[in-house]
Amino acid sequence: MGKRRTTIHDLRTMKEKGRKIAMVTSYDYTSAKILDGVGIPLLLVGDSLGMVMLGHDSTLRVTLDMVIHHSAAVARGAHKAMIVIDLPFATYSASDLPLSLSTARRAIAEGKAQAVKIEGGRRMAPVVGTLVASGIPVMGHIGLTPQSIHMIGGFRVQGKSDEAAERLMLAAKALEKAGAFAIVLELVPAPLAKRISAELTIPTIGIGAGPHCDGQVQVFHDMMGLFEDFVPKHAKRYANVAQAIRDGAAAYLEDVVEGRFPGKEHSVDLEEIAAGSGPKTEPKSNSTG
Repeated sequence: MGKRRTTIHDLRTMKEKGRKIAMVTSYDYTSAKILDGVGIPLLLVGDSLGMVMLGHDSTLRVTLDMVIHHSAAVARGAHKAMIVIDLPFATYSASDLPLSLSTARRAIAEGKAQAVKIEGGRRMAPVVGTLVASGIPVMGHIGLTPQSIHMIGGFRVQGKSDEAAERLMLAAKALEKAGAFAIVLELVPAPLAKRISAELTIPTIGIGAGPHCDGQVQVFHDMMGLFEDFVPKHAKRYANVAQAIRDGAAAYLEDVVEGRFPGKEHSVDLEEIAAGSGPKTEPKSNSTG
């Protein structure tokens, strides 16, 4: 397999040496294999799959079975990256630690991930502590927490006031003390993200939190130009895959309608097979069956 899989100790070392950490969401075998192949060290099977893959209007409709299904596919494609799986809405709670542990165990065992991610600040410290004590690495997530979207009143920047900023700082420290190996900071003012990153010994992974975090995470469909419903301010497009797919699909449609596809080179010729010049074995291929 070549290089071994990224570990939480590697991430800590990267922070200590000032090496930035790249994290990308991944929901399927094909994208995982590509991202793993270029050396992305962290792949997140995020509950954002509910929006970009399944068309829901929020992450709240995502179930544990859904993320496990997608995580197992990612694990089949990625052999070097550390795979982190989101625990979906209402599948963990500080008031129900047995539920939280059961959920995380399933995510790791069935989803073939190496760590879980949970949303929430100080109130989630007991959940982090319980999971870590059971040998399950946990990534925290504070700032904008999409699973609490109805509680915080929409997709808004968090920590803008001094009081709110102090709450986020205390939340980050509580999660670190509980045993989280890293924390995602989402839609947090850059100066606050810089301060939190400097005061923690564990890595911070930013999304819409400025350049001073120890790493960055982007949604695959945003950065590759696949998801066109809207483009978040914090997203940078590195490709326009949606347009490439449109162009390819339109060319295919035209070829079929005009009778240009399939051509002789795409067809099986019985005379060639009889003469021994045809294919010797059935090649592997994708099919509709």
